[in-house]
Amino acid sequence: MILIADSGGSKIDWRILHDDGKIDQASGPGFNPYYQPPSDLERSIEEKLLPQLSGQVKEVFFYGAGVSSPDNQEIVKKILRKYFDHAVVEINLDLLGAARSLCGEEEGIACILGTGSNSCSYDGSKIDKNIASLGWILGDEGSGTYMGKRFLIDYLRKEMPEKLAEHFRARFPFNREEMLSKIYQQDKPAAFLGSFTRFIFQHLKDPYCYQLAYSGFDVFFEKNITQYNNHKNVKVHFTGSVAFYFGNIVRQVGNDRGIIVKNIVETPIAGLTLFHKKNLNT
Repeated sequence: MILIADSGGSKIDWRILHDDGKIDQASGPGFNPYYQPPSDLERSIEEKLLPQLSGQVKEVFFYGAGVSSPDNQEIVKKILRKYFDHAVVEINLDLLGAARSLCGEEEGIACILGTGSNSCSYDGSKIDKNIASLGWILGDEGSGTYMGKRFLIDYLRKEMPEKLAEHFRARFPFNREEMLSKIYQQDKPAAFLGSFTRFIFQHLKDPYCYQLAYSGFDVFFEKNITQYNNHKNVKVHFTGSVAFYFGNIVRQVGNDRGIIVKNIVETPIAGLTLFHKKNLNT
């Protein structure tokens, strides 16, 4: 049995690949070792994954956000070995998972636009260049957190159309102090900011929301995609909930910049499952 995990800031998608080819699935809360304690991942495994398992796990492939450093890789590996002590455990960046899922064995640029954002140039087998995403405070351009942060700034400073602000107030009846507390004093501030993305999507007919989304993606293209020398010569692919739901705007930004946007999928887990299933049969 093989376990495959795609872990982002909001959710972990698990696929359970049995020796006979049967595939089961599970999902749980997201985990990023930069922002969360190991107990969060342990709880997710115990409550969401283990009840779906029967039989011995031979291999675990964990693709996750926040595992670029050896220390964070070791944190995740230690947790997985706690539950699957006889398994071979491989920890990879969520970017490699995205690239394997989106590009297959072709050269291309793989991008993640979800709660956070990231990108890489992929040569068909490995990542050959990566522009640092820098997380939600310093970077994550175009992500749900990035858009939510910009939206909330304009809302609190009364720099958005009043009618839109009224709709937002009815949906999120927090005062200024409560919102600031959720960002500066409570857990998962990035997820809180990213939660406003749904509201923005539902109000895309409002010019303010459309321009907010367009400009956020345009900054992502500028700061990330155009930094790769081959960005005009290869296909650019996207995964993540923000890329998926705002796909028309993402494609429009790419078109306006003369960049070919090809695949846009909500999650890379299906492509990753096919990738590992193929290797299982070879």
